[in-house]
Amino acid sequence: MLVYPSSIDLSSRTLRFLTGQLAARRQEIGTRWRRLPAARQALLALAHLRCGDTYAQLAAGFGIGIATVYRYIREAVEALSALAPSLAQAMRTIRAKAFVILDGTLLTIDRIAADTPYYSGKHKRHGMNVQVLTDPFGRLLWASPALPGSTHDLTAARQHGIIEALADAGLKCWADKAYQGAGGTVRVPFRGRRLKRWKRRHNTTHAKIRCLGERAMATLKGWRLLRKLRCSTNRITNVVKAVLVLHHASV
Repeated sequence: MLVYPSSIDLSSRTLRFLTGQLAARRQEIGTRWRRLPAARQALLALAHLRCGDTYAQLAAGFGIGIATVYRYIREAVEALSALAPSLAQAMRTIRAKAFVILDGTLLTIDRIAADTPYYSGKHKRHGMNVQVLTDPFGRLLWASPALPGSTHDLTAARQHGIIEALADAGLKCWADKAYQGAGGTVRVPFRGRRLKRWKRRHNTTHAKIRCLGERAMATLKGWRLLRKLRCSTNRITNVVKAVLVLHHASV
């Protein structure tokens, strides 16, 4: 396989952060020798998460075996996901916001038609449902564990305890029509075709606020691995958590 230099659109701060986490993990488990130092392992993991490079490409680029690449990436993802905040922990920061924006996204996966639980009728493809909370400016605050793509956004939000947590905090939340009936402090637009003028104005204002949440979706999909996941569905939650931690470490 031919090898050529490439680049990753991340800051050196992100590399230093992940290097520190991996170095601490190696010291904790008493690692004596590795094919790659912690800094190179961190670079390998970032190339996989940010650029979506395959194991074969990384193995050729770093001069190691494919099995070693798999172990290095899995170790990095597990180390990062352990640092991800739970919803209760994230709410301590979220409570200081004027309001939040709640939205769901589908992370595409490579599954066959027989895998019905992962098929989203809305998006017409297989994937995993992830709920996202952002601040009023669309900055990513928290991402939920991944559920099968057939899960409705409102069902997912309730299952993760998002609706209840926002209600307990008395925090206003803007969401789209998928969350109709959520209750509590969740505000959704009016449904229907022939709406009164004041309802149409309300929907327009609501859309202007809620659309800022799309920035968080763009932030997630900026990590190219999340555009088409080919790993086990059991690992996707940890991948999302790892990306969330790296995003917060880089801002």
